[in-house]
Amino acid sequence: METIPILKQLGLSDKEIKVYLALIANGPSSVRSLALASKINRGTTYDILKSLKENGLVSYYHKATKQFFAAEDPAALNKALEQKMAKLTEVKKNLSQVIPELKSLFDRSGDKPVVKYYEGGAGVKTVLTDVLETSNRSVEKLYYVFSSSAIRDYLYKAFPSFTKERIKLGLKVKVIALGHEGTPAELSEKRVLPGKESSPTYILIYPGKVAMISVNSAKQPLGLIIEDPALSQTQLQLFNFIWQSL
Repeated sequence: METIPILKQLGLSDKEIKVYLALIANGPSSVRSLALASKINRGTTYDILKSLKENGLVSYYHKATKQFFAAEDPAALNKALEQKMAKLTEVKKNLSQVIPELKSLFDRSGDKPVVKYYEGGAGVKTVLTDVLETSNRSVEKLYYVFSSSAIRDYLYKAFPSFTKERIKLGLKVKVIALGHEGTPAELSEKRVLPGKESSPTYILIYPGKVAMISVNSAKQPLGLIIEDPALSQTQLQLFNFIWQSL
């Protein structure tokens, strides 16, 4: 088992590990000799030794006019871990006390719309995943779409199993197809808005959010999520008005 990755898990930095291992390998050493052995400047080496001492991994003593540092028995690593765990336990306790206050601030800011922007296929998949996850938490398990068939290839390339995942979750979708009906799918109800095929566009209306997916001049897909219940409700009213007129 490799030593360095485990020491990193303990929270030691790369430079701390270099100095610590040099001290174990060379035995009691001066700051100067440790700096040479670890190839780290003397000032930084001294600061690292102080940090290691605070963690109980290093001690020091004076010989003549020089200060020497020595590594503690490696078993001291267990004690360092126990101290770290104790600190984390204390942090967890303190965190539980401030979370209610932070949540209160978060809730008060909830009236402000949040806009998230995504690029490329991975970004489109993130948008579609959010639609599935958010809609799945709703009571109706339903969302609404304005869709152009020209966008379909970009969606399927980014998230090929999207429709299967939607059906698996039991999510229903109402689609207003812009100029072209497209392919029928389970738990999907479609109506066509007659007219010329539009540019690649996909607008999704789901609980508290509106998502938009389009394609830029370089033929790269772009995604946008707007978290705003008021906007979502307005878009839904518009959708229902058009839906009922078709």
